[in-house]
Amino acid sequence: MHKKVTLILVQLAVMLCMSACAQLKETGKEIGHTTKKVTTAIGHGTRDTVKAIGRETKEVVEEIKE
Repeated sequence: MHKKVTLILVQLAVMLCMSACAQLKETGKEIGHTTKKVTTAIGHGTRDTVKAIGRETKEVVEEIKE
């Protein structure tokens, strides 16, 4: 009788741990995707800013040459 109760408790604990692991995995995946999106947005914004500065600089240099 004692072994059956222990076995049931162990099985219950394993099931609860698996459920918690799945939730942690899903949370980690969501954090990763969000981080990727934010990093991409920052990178694209930086790229666009640098390109705009480059174009403006080129125009100013051409005006100075004239």
